[in-house]
Amino acid sequence: MPSLRDIRNRIQSVKNTRQITRAMKLVSGAKLKRATDAALAARPYQKALSETIARVATAAGDVEHPLLTQPKNTKDVLVVVLSSDRGLAGSFNGTLLRRTEDAIKDLERSGKSVRVVTYGKKAGAYFAKRAYPVQAKFIDLRPARYKELADQLTALLIDEIQKGSFSEAILAFNEFKSVMTQIPKFEVVLPMKLTAPAGADAVVGNYIFEPSGQEILAELLPKALRTRLFQAFLETEAGEQGARMSAMDSATRNASELIDALTLQYNRARQAAITKELIEIVSGAEAL
Repeated sequence: MPSLRDIRNRIQSVKNTRQITRAMKLVSGAKLKRATDAALAARPYQKALSETIARVATAAGDVEHPLLTQPKNTKDVLVVVLSSDRGLAGSFNGTLLRRTEDAIKDLERSGKSVRVVTYGKKAGAYFAKRAYPVQAKFIDLRPARYKELADQLTALLIDEIQKGSFSEAILAFNEFKSVMTQIPKFEVVLPMKLTAPAGADAVVGNYIFEPSGQEILAELLPKALRTRLFQAFLETEAGEQGARMSAMDSATRNASELIDALTLQYNRARQAAITKELIEIVSGAEAL
């Protein structure tokens, strides 16, 4: 049975842990507001841009562009995984990485050759440890760098598809739904597929294109790809902060419950020790 000193030391240790988890919860809560505002604010722009491109493509008829053309390479697949640099975020990284690995195994079973590009220390370490061919690893994912990272990734993917280095590029990331919910999502970003919005035929006549639709799409398609990638970084940041805040809140509550249980154990042990000492004193007095 642990001594009173051992129980007291453990109570103090758990209190220190609770102080850390509470501080991390507050920090994540402050970052979450900025992250969710940025992610939600970018969604309407991305949607409007996609609809505009689809309308232009509908009016332009048959459009040829490297980002829309299916490469002749039918074997290679490039998977881009967005994770976080830090842990202590519950199942935020683990769920995404395990499901991504399952998806890669399915691709390999169908005869595909998969290469991986990772963003975040967690994804880089996960796939390197399992001996997957990691083409590139990027770390130091800070919101201030998201525009730069989205530009670099856009340039990389455009260069790869123009070389015919893959049949498709898949983006794996956590889509932010709420503080408690982040959904792993797998999206084919290249070659791009244009889906005309509902009623597109009726509204195309309201647009006058200058220059031609082909030239407009040549300018807008790379921007649309870059916008989609930037949105994925924002979704990842919001999901990470939400998951960490939830995990730290749960850890703080668990620490409080453990402190209560240890305090009760300490009081009982102390009471037992006092009772034992009193019995020994009374027994000694009676013996005299």
